[in-house]
Amino acid sequence: MVKHIVLFKLKESLSQDEKMTSILAFKSAIEALPSCIPFIRKVFVGYNINASENWDICLESEFDTLEDVKAYSVHPEHVKAAGILKDVKADRACVDYEF
Repeated sequence: MVKHIVLFKLKESLSQDEKMTSILAFKSAIEALPSCIPFIRKVFVGYNINASENWDICLESEFDTLEDVKAYSVHPEHVKAAGILKDVKADRACVDYEF
């Protein structure tokens, strides 16, 4: 199994309301993906409640193989969901590991 974890930092210029609107839209879209991408084993999006930390969003998902992660990354429905953050994202970090 492969765990895919992605952290997102949103632009500082956004208001708190703008950030939350983007976060909740992203969370809803990503967490709906298992219904159309059957090789997603688990997915969850959480948002940071600690203002003294650097990252705003954490996406945690599980797949059988790294090839499934790669297929997920280019799947049209994932690309559409990820696009929600396109104009509000300042940074992204990712790690994929076997467990």
